[in-house]
Amino acid sequence: MSFLEKLNERYATKAMTGEVVPQDKIDNILEAIRLAPTSSGLQPFEVFVITNKETKAQIREIAWNQSQVTDCSHLLVFAAWDHYTADRINHMFDLTNEIRGFKNEGWEKYRQQLLSNYPQQDPEVSFQHAARQTYIALMAAIAQAVYEGLDSTPMEGFDPKALDEILGLRERGLRSTLLLPVGKRDVDNDWLVNLKKVRKPMEELVTIV
Repeated sequence: MSFLEKLNERYATKAMTGEVVPQDKIDNILEAIRLAPTSSGLQPFEVFVITNKETKAQIREIAWNQSQVTDCSHLLVFAAWDHYTADRINHMFDLTNEIRGFKNEGWEKYRQQLLSNYPQQDPEVSFQHAARQTYIALMAAIAQAVYEGLDSTPMEGFDPKALDEILGLRERGLRSTLLLPVGKRDVDNDWLVNLKKVRKPMEELVTIV
């Protein structure tokens, strides 16, 4: 199937079976996240893969009691950097130089440009910028899940502060942004499964200038 056919096929699954899916499929989703584009290539986030039942139950309590949180196979938690620090920026630039095997003068100038700007920003401004990068990675995960024959449900409906506490994110310089339960749809109990996908017509969405 084409990419567009896959996007048309997917939907925000409302009920999952609890079936544990093969790890290689989850690994492919995580690789799609790793390959997703981010601003300046900094990848300012981490992903937590939750399979522990007790932890899932804790998260469900602070996620509007959404059943997918506990009934999924794997629960992905996206957590953005709370601030762009010099160490974090330098790590990614050093990694780039190591992998490519050389230093580029223009790239090093760009490093200094970011170092002179990002760490001095208000931490909330930094976090909001980093958080937006997680949404790009989320889309990569959703798309790959469809190709793996899996279902998923992107979620913002949870208490971020409570989730940060459950996973100890603040101590790691992170703040939660998104949840993505991944698993298999429960056809008999999912009210959305057979309903038509609804999107704006193209003429309402797109303006050609």
